[in-house]
Amino acid sequence: MAITAAMVKELRESTGAGMMDAKKALVETEGDMDAAVDWLRTKGLAKAAKKSGRVAAEGLVAVAVEGGTGVAVEVNSETDFVGKNAEFQAMVGDIATAALGVSDVDALAAAEIGGKSVADTLTDKIATIGENMTLRRMAKIEGETVVSYVHNSAAPGMGKIGVLVALSGGDESLAKQVAMHIAAVNPAALDEADMDPAVVEKERQIQIDIARESGKPEQVIEKMIEGRMKKFVAESTLLNQAFVVNPDLTVGDAAKEAGASVTGFIRLEVGEGIEKKEEDFAAEVAKAAQG
Repeated sequence: MAITAAMVKELRESTGAGMMDAKKALVETEGDMDAAVDWLRTKGLAKAAKKSGRVAAEGLVAVAVEGGTGVAVEVNSETDFVGKNAEFQAMVGDIATAALGVSDVDALAAAEIGGKSVADTLTDKIATIGENMTLRRMAKIEGETVVSYVHNSAAPGMGKIGVLVALSGGDESLAKQVAMHIAAVNPAALDEADMDPAVVEKERQIQIDIARESGKPEQVIEKMIEGRMKKFVAESTLLNQAFVVNPDLTVGDAAKEAGASVTGFIRLEVGEGIEKKEEDFAAEVAKAAQG
């Protein structure tokens, strides 16, 4: 029986096995999907499938810079403990290096490290370490000068928060200070033009509702809204925030004084936006007992 790419894909998705293992299983079982699943299980290659439903909200963010290009990748695991595992750290570092040569996370999953795709490498590591893991996202930035910073570093170039800053002019010392500011303050955008219009409009509507609750005249309300929106933009955008190194200056003004301009930034934090399922201790023990 001819083994099609669709059959291999279906088996991979149902078992978590690598592409070559899935293909071999189908060849060995003459295309019988159920038998192929059993074949993979007997070889210990379907172990990852048991882990795939678990929430992976821990892990590491890794950064890599080469010339004027910087990348940040997030690889998640189920527990913080795995983030301290040397095997996991080495894999995440290799993935970050591979990310320098691709444009998005899908291309990164297909990129090769050590003769295997990143996706298959992850599957193998799930089987050996015993936790669900996911390649969640990557971000890339280019500039005249690109500098990285990692907060809560677990190993060189990786930790809980990874930041990349692109500068035109200036030096690496200034870029590092700006990167530390970004890690601490977490700006939503570079400047007002870079802000999400939906976020700005939502805030405006909130401020309109708050202002009208005051019962003041409409012309006064308009001035109140204008002032509050200016404050919102200033607090949300990197270039308009008070610089943590020197709060008397904004980040934009500090860069200007140093003969530089910040042209972009990336900030990735492990697990941000992932909803973690909370379980009580008794439920967790019972679940573990069931395997």
